[in-house]
Formats: sequence, C-alpha cells, structure tokens
Amino acid sequence: MSADAAGTAGPRIGTVAGMNQYADAAGLIERSAAAFARAIPETPGEGYFGPGSVAWRVSSDLSSPVAGLRALLIQALHPLAMAGVDQHSDWRSDPVGRLAATSAYLAVVLYGERQAADRAAARVRRIHERVTGVDPETGDSYAASDPALLLWVHAALVDSGLAASALFGDEISAADADDYVEEMTAAAVIIGIPAHMVPSTTAELAAYLEELRPELRCSAAARESMAYLLNPPGLDEEVAEIWQDIREAAVVSLPDWARELYGYQAAALTAMRRNEIRQALGVLDAVYIGEPGVLEARQRITLRSRAAQHA
Repeated sequence: MSADAAGTAGPRIGTVAGMNQYADAAGLIERSAAAFARAIPETPGEGYFGPGSVAWRVSSDLSSPVAGLRALLIQALHPLAMAGVDQHSDWRSDPVGRLAATSAYLAVVLYGERQAADRAAARVRRIHERVTGVDPETGDSYAASDPALLLWVHAALVDSGLAASALFGDEISAADADDYVEEMTAAAVIIGIPAHMVPSTTAELAAYLEELRPELRCSAAARESMAYLLNPPGLDEEVAEIWQDIREAAVVSLPDWARELYGYQAAALTAMRRNEIRQALGVLDAVYIGEPGVLEARQRITLRSRAAQHA
C-alpha cells in the first residue's frame, strides 16, 4: 500500500483543469503486455544489444516501470519536447496506446536484430519529420527531428534506468553503469542523434543534464499530462493501488530540481518504504507476466541471457 493510502506523507500530486479531455487508462497492463509480447522476436539478439549487455539487465529489472514513469516526468520538462507531444500526438485520445507503442519500440531496439531495430527507428524518424510547430509559452519553434531534442529524450531515459535500478532494483556497479550509458549510444544514433553528441559515461550524462537545466520549465502541457500519468483514471482496483506506489517511487527518484519545477513534495525514502515499493513492483510484474504471451517472451530473453553468462 502506498504512503498516501496509508495516511502518511507521500508525494503531493495535484490535478489540473482539462483532465476530462483524456481517455481513461483502462487496459494499461493488457495493451502494454500485448505490445511487448509481439515485439520480442523468437530469438532475441544479437542486435545492437546482446544477451550479455548491461542494457538487457537494466531493461528487465523489476524497477523498469519506475524508470519509465520517471523518464516521462523528466522528458516533459523540456518545453519544446513537450510541445511537440502535446500538439501532434494522440496522447489525450489514446494515452495507453501511446505508452504501449513506446514500450514496443524500445523492445524491438533492445532485443531485435539490427535490421528490425533499423526499420523501427526509420518509421519513428519519418513521423518526427512531420512534427514541427511553435511552443505557445516560450514562442520558440521546434522540430521533433532536431537532434538536440532527441538527445534530451534519450538522456532522460538512460538516466532514469540507472536511478530507478539504484533505488528499487538490482543496483549495478559504477563500471556497469558507465557501460550502460555507452551501450545506449547505439539507440541514440539510430534515431538520428550524431554519436559525438551522446554522453558515453555517467559523468558526461550528469554534466549534460546539468547543462540543460536553464532551458527546463514546467509548462501547462507538462503539468497536465504528468498529472494524468500520476493519477490515471480507469485502472482496475488492484492496479490502481499498485500504481500509487509506482507513482511515489518515480517522484521520490526525481532529482530535487525536477520536483521543484513540478512543485511536488515527497517524504524521505525509508528502508521500510523502499521494501514496500519493491513488493508492489513484484506484484505488478506477476500481473504483467500473467498476460498472454509475456511469460513466453520473458523466457526467450532469460534463456539467451543465461547462455551468454555461461559462455
């Protein structure tokens, strides 16, 4: 049970006007699971990432739902990146579908052969070419194909994988963390970011995030969309209760500057609370594995990983 549900201090997450524009989140687990199961090939790897990669370990970690939500929270703080999503996506009419599609894309890039990953990235690049506009709050123009914006999205994803794993998953060594950042450069390059722009160590990643801070703000679009994600309507009772823990974990794992921009408050993370969240993640994972095709897809990944370890 989350701290909110227990009546103790948890993150203060408000609601905003206009939330009724969104479809509810019914089918979040089912549609995400179906997209994942379809995306995992019969023989996962060797692609840009192999069975022995740190990227496979981080992506399959129990903390990955926290990492995904945290990444979205950080990505939304770039006003131009958020404006592109707000003005050009089907986020309001089909938020669950958008999340499922993103999950499927990442699965193909991580576990598919290079040709499959290249095809998936090419489709995304074609979509990005049509996404241009002006952010109403800053007055600045944007293009989703801009490598600078793509790099922000990439960096938030990589940083969140490390942060969530450190707090709620199987923490990895400093050397493995550097390897993970370097490995993920491949995912950045195929989406259209020049390799020389991409951080390849945790120190470079931290420096990049710090450098971008003056450009960040909590726009009205960011506040509204993230309020939806943190309190998605339409979940069944069991998943809704678990999501309170996921939400708290994502907010607690944010850097202080990100929480300040949103105006979120979070209690200190105690050892007991961390264990409660890990238990909730375990329950969510069990629910996810129970969906058709997921267990078989996971087994294919696990068998390849074990074979790589033995080799």
